[in-house]
Amino acid sequence: MKFRSTRNVTAQATTAPEAIIQGLAEDGGLFVPVAFPQPNYDLASLIQQPYQLIAKQVLRWFFNELSGLDVAVTKAYGSQWDTPTITPLTKQVAGNYYLELFHGPTLAFKDVALQALPQLMGLAKQQVHNQNETIILTATSGDTGTAALRGFQNVVGTQVVVFYPQDGISPIQKLQMLGQTGNNLHVVGIKGNFDQAQTRVKQIFNDPQVRQHLAQQKQQFSSANSMNIGRLIPQITYYFAAYGQLVHQGAIKVGDKITFSVPTGNFGDILAGYYAKKLGLPIHKLICASNVNHVLTDFFQTGTYDRQREFQVTNAPSMDILVSSNLERLLFDAYHQDAEAINKLMQQLQSQGYYQVTPQVHEWLSQTFAAGYANPDQVEAEIQRVYEQANYLIDPHTAVGSFVTHQYQTQTNDHHPCVILATASPYKFPETVLGAINSQAKNPSGLAAIEALAKFDSSSLTAGVKELFADQPHSQLTIAPTEMTNTVLNLV
Repeated sequence: MKFRSTRNVTAQATTAPEAIIQGLAEDGGLFVPVAFPQPNYDLASLIQQPYQLIAKQVLRWFFNELSGLDVAVTKAYGSQWDTPTITPLTKQVAGNYYLELFHGPTLAFKDVALQALPQLMGLAKQQVHNQNETIILTATSGDTGTAALRGFQNVVGTQVVVFYPQDGISPIQKLQMLGQTGNNLHVVGIKGNFDQAQTRVKQIFNDPQVRQHLAQQKQQFSSANSMNIGRLIPQITYYFAAYGQLVHQGAIKVGDKITFSVPTGNFGDILAGYYAKKLGLPIHKLICASNVNHVLTDFFQTGTYDRQREFQVTNAPSMDILVSSNLERLLFDAYHQDAEAINKLMQQLQSQGYYQVTPQVHEWLSQTFAAGYANPDQVEAEIQRVYEQANYLIDPHTAVGSFVTHQYQTQTNDHHPCVILATASPYKFPETVLGAINSQAKNPSGLAAIEALAKFDSSSLTAGVKELFADQPHSQLTIAPTEMTNTVLNLV
């Protein structure tokens, strides 16, 4: 399996190990398969397997060049998860199911990939005899940072630098990031939003002077964002696992089509679902659910991507994003791998703040994707509705997906079984969840909010939630976005 950049018109190929190690292509594009896998497999047999075996198969389809995948998967999906199912399919509310992706060590779906990525990167470096120190440079809207810090904690030959918007994440997310211990971890707040952090990180990645400086010290950048193909591909697994659980529960038969609703900001999570469909999983629709920063909703409804709008800080902060990096990979498919067309779109987005796809591309997208959004009041109302109907707590991002699903089904009368991706534990955002179900009371924040929310929960606290009470946050470094380059060089 070879990989190429979405922006390289010569289609110059690289190996899987190099794509994983680099993270981001030198031309600023994202790595995609030169030829997408066309595996011949028995779906009924595959989805009956434990999560680990499904993961091994998915990874082999894309990274067959890497030796040691079996060991990597075993380490990624072991005792650090609080359920052997890894991503259990749980409560049914009005015919919809919730796929819980938050049973890893940092209570969010990013763990699924970021417990695997360090293993994959280790195999990749070993295979190509790369002895450089890897600098994991990442911008986060809340969850990627903690999961990257945890995944690469004390990994030899690796340093992690995470930038996050100081006023754009929840108190618990901040507690988690600042509470991670490890002699190779660096956490930095910026006086700005996620898009500013992510844009600057891409610029640092592609700065030739910075690259040269690192090379002289036998260092090189890589990414833990879903821009890294090694982080994106492991997420495909839970779409197959969810389908298998629906079959096991008798909700569908093998071959029946289902819908997935995905709360997403950077578009990596839902892109993994699109890749699952390309691999043959029977998916009817992928519902792209946004919060009030609904640049993606507008794109799928109109064909115009326009980031020229007010950035809003919401109660679903991990989705407070206006530049969705992984959409570029989808557009690469939509434009039949025309890298020149992708270059023009991305240059226009950078210089003018928007782009418009062709009517043919817009029609092609509408065959697979639907989209909607929820404002903060609707998020809280959805948390309350699900709790009252099913005695089930959902976090605000999951509530976005749940609300948009309900809205979509009402408008379209689509009765395909729907799996809503529950992307984070409600205990990562206890203030919002508690306020939604206990609106008449004066509610606490932080750890006190977790204790108060637990009184409304019929299940016991998981090990990951209990661990929050043991975290000892270290001091916070806060800088302006313009200081990010020098900060990276000083830290590493």
